[in-house]
Amino acid sequence: MRAEAWLFGICTVFLLLVAPAYWLISGDPTGTAALTMTFLLTLLVTFYLGFHARKMAPRPEDRQDAEISDGAGELGFFPPFSWWPMWCAMTLALLVFGVAMGAWWLCIMAAGIGGVALCGWIYEYYVGLHAH
Repeated sequence: MRAEAWLFGICTVFLLLVAPAYWLISGDPTGTAALTMTFLLTLLVTFYLGFHARKMAPRPEDRQDAEISDGAGELGFFPPFSWWPMWCAMTLALLVFGVAMGAWWLCIMAAGIGGVALCGWIYEYYVGLHAH
């Protein structure tokens, strides 16, 4: 995590320099506020990553003497094919279309179908072919 803390630290310093320069050059309060908030958010992430980097054991990415094989191991569970994301996306598109056209009956229908699609996506690995 030390490398990530350094990357966010560099971004924080950059934003610390850019925000006042932007204010002096443009005088725009909205952009200056956005840059200042972005500076504060990157500062928050920098301190968080730096704090945890000191407390945890170095990862293979953080060690200079690490080998590629040190990072080997289980990477996690990757799901096989699934049709549920497509159904969720289609119902979301139908819902947005209903809002854009002012057809509230279409929105209600899309919300109902979307609820079924979302439940199917969430509970996909509890029933059927890929149940475990």
